[in-house]
Amino acid sequence: MRSAACMLVLLAMSIPAAAAEAPSPGDDPLARHLFPPERVMGHAQEIGLDDTQRTAIRKEVQKAQSKFLDLQFDIQTEMETMVRLVKENKVDEARVLSQLDRVLSLEKEIKKTQISLLVRIKNTLTPVQQAKLSEMPREPGK
Repeated sequence: MRSAACMLVLLAMSIPAAAAEAPSPGDDPLARHLFPPERVMGHAQEIGLDDTQRTAIRKEVQKAQSKFLDLQFDIQTEMETMVRLVKENKVDEARVLSQLDRVLSLEKEIKKTQISLLVRIKNTLTPVQQAKLSEMPREPGK
């Protein structure tokens, strides 16, 4: 039940922001220049990824996944606190906003970790490999 309440609050908070900021799916300016790990590894042979590059990308993904897991647990804890605060009959706005700052700080850290991973992956690739990936048709969700 708590998990469902947390997800509802997160969803309610993210919908207005996503609607206002999100570019259309085919028009993501970062996606044109950065490559998710599953895309790179899925085309490893086609782009000529060597063993050193594979190992470097794998290490970066593992490092990011570990951080994502920690952040996920942290954000769940902070969202439980947020839900508890807004459940009260008389809601303390200052406490809720302070708690929101904690949640947003964690969300910001998640985004920074995501972008950092994508930049490190791109920097592992040669310009020729980057060009090959850019020319390949994108699969939905990648």
